[in-house]
Amino acid sequence: MSTRQRRIVELLFNQQNEITAADIADKIGTSTRTIHRELLDIEPVLAASGITLHKKSGIGIKIEADSDKLELFRQKLNLSVPAEYSSEERKVLILCKLLEDDEPMKLFTLAHELNVTMPTISSDLDQLEDTIEQQQLTLIRRRGYGVELTGTEQAKRQMISMLAIKYLDDSDLFGQQNEHAEHTVVHPLTIQLLNMVGKEQFFKLERALWQLNKQWPIRLSEAAYTRLLIKLSVALTRIQHHCFIHPAETDAGTLQGIGHDNKDNKDSKDNGQLAKLIQLLELQLPAEECEYISSLLTGEAQHELGLLVNHNDMSLIETVTKLIQYIESQTQSSFLDDRSLVEGLIQHMRPAFQRIASGTAIRNPILPQIKKDYDQLFTLVRQGVDKLVHAIHVPDEEIGYIVMHFGAALERLKQIPWKVRAVLVCTSGIGSSKLLAVRISKELPQIELIGHHSWYEAVRLPGDEYDLIISTVSLPLDSDKYIKISPLLTDEETARLRSFIQDITLKNKESAVPLPESDQNPFERINHLHLYSGIVLRLLDNFKVHPMKLLAAKPDLEGELLQMLTVMNQPNILLSKEKIVQQLLLREQQGSLVMPDTEIALLHTRSEWVQQPIISLFRYDEPLELNHEDGTVRQILIMLGPMKLDKASLEVLSEISGMLLLADMITLLEGGNREEIKGFISAQLEKYIIRTLDWRD
Repeated sequence: MSTRQRRIVELLFNQQNEITAADIADKIGTSTRTIHRELLDIEPVLAASGITLHKKSGIGIKIEADSDKLELFRQKLNLSVPAEYSSEERKVLILCKLLEDDEPMKLFTLAHELNVTMPTISSDLDQLEDTIEQQQLTLIRRRGYGVELTGTEQAKRQMISMLAIKYLDDSDLFGQQNEHAEHTVVHPLTIQLLNMVGKEQFFKLERALWQLNKQWPIRLSEAAYTRLLIKLSVALTRIQHHCFIHPAETDAGTLQGIGHDNKDNKDSKDNGQLAKLIQLLELQLPAEECEYISSLLTGEAQHELGLLVNHNDMSLIETVTKLIQYIESQTQSSFLDDRSLVEGLIQHMRPAFQRIASGTAIRNPILPQIKKDYDQLFTLVRQGVDKLVHAIHVPDEEIGYIVMHFGAALERLKQIPWKVRAVLVCTSGIGSSKLLAVRISKELPQIELIGHHSWYEAVRLPGDEYDLIISTVSLPLDSDKYIKISPLLTDEETARLRSFIQDITLKNKESAVPLPESDQNPFERINHLHLYSGIVLRLLDNFKVHPMKLLAAKPDLEGELLQMLTVMNQPNILLSKEKIVQQLLLREQQGSLVMPDTEIALLHTRSEWVQQPIISLFRYDEPLELNHEDGTVRQILIMLGPMKLDKASLEVLSEISGMLLLADMITLLEGGNREEIKGFISAQLEKYIIRTLDWRD
């Protein structure tokens, strides 16, 4: 057993009553997810000695056995020599040590540091070779020379970032540096990776990146922001250790050196972002490092900057729609009208299925509790996914996360009013956060959840906008500013959250201001109605249906797109047709845009050359072939928006794109006239606005 596993067992032995995995995690100094993973390894070891690890859903974990068996196991535990690391932990530590050291390391040194034999290290290296090659690095092993990792500095940084993203929890990265009490144990692998990422400078870099992120046309998603933050921090840490990118590794001379003494290079927006970041960090970097950091900034942002709506994989949309329809038919519940469920599943399943296809293991530490709480729903979702998804095998762990989306939709109908304002931070996924939200509203109706924010947004919210922050991960805040709970909200956590609320209520009783019964007062609703209706009217006034003929027998998409924008005849809205066409082509190459079993495609992008949102439908008399698709289309719905787009406009556009899930919308796009299509879109948006404004009869 590893040191951490021994500590978990000792903690359970000394516990009279049940203890939750979250409490064990707090005492050990790791994440709840890690505790669940360790318990899977601990359970068979205990069972071999006649000891039962009893788990009670919603209550906690407890050791059960005769006192004699417990005492015998205690003796064995004290006499045994702890194996400090599991096989996987040991291999990751080997990689870390080789990545840190520019000089060859002796097998004996590695074996001594990791408390194993030299043949064990040699076997670990054999198993690591494929992983190392995949990262474009080379493992050199010579008798008398030692072991060494060779390759470009960029490849080494990429591997460090990959290891950090895979093995560090959000609590490790974003928790307070002094969060672990002196009696807690931080795993050596966590310490090693945090050192390589550069935890000491992490928050200085995060503050600088936040300032930069605010100036971008669209905010990065939480996952992209965290990924970029890790990559930048790894790069700056390596630079501090004098591990520089060699000039031969870059396209020579793409960027000139930019530092705090050289701020006049503003040839591009990318250079401006780079210069701003370097200025905020007070750095002086060589040209190769500037070019590398610039590539990180543009690489993470490029895809999201061009995204207008979330729907970028029509085959996945079809899968989601059919899955929802299947669950509807089995439960007699109306799920397809729940736009939050539809959007949540689309956003969740695309990256999840990509991870499964790439061979990445899906972990779900709360799977047993999901199966218990949603037994019938889990079976139905399992059947539905098996029926609809054939390209990959979706494991039960991922089915559990999908079930949480449906569970949240089921419980959303039971939502009731709140009295205490709370901000929710949950990085486990959209389904987890929504399920936690409805659990909170069900168990503690006095809580008003005013928003779901990423960790980096929540820590910057003005204090007068909320009463407390509820988070599933550790945050860089004082302990009296937020409470940490699990996504499933156990009974013990409910009691702890209730106590927390009572403390806040008592503390702020004198200054508390009564909240209105409704989320919005009548004037605010009228104001918002004016805003949304104005957006809808402008959008539909400019909407037109254009009959089109192909330019040539074998037309190219670029020429056809240019013709479409010319036919739209909106010089005040579309400032550069050629540049917009290039952005549409780039967007079209990124994924499927054709509605399955139809000849309808959705082309969309954000652009600095578009002044206001606009949609148009183009109907061709003959099939038009797209670059990314093997099939052809006859109808193309083009949706364009400015780079800087307000939240309400984005919601309206996303809602219109969501109508492509509806059979009536497909029929109208194929053969309806302009007024019929406008009428249908208007009716659907009217329902959306009523829901959004919480309108009352």
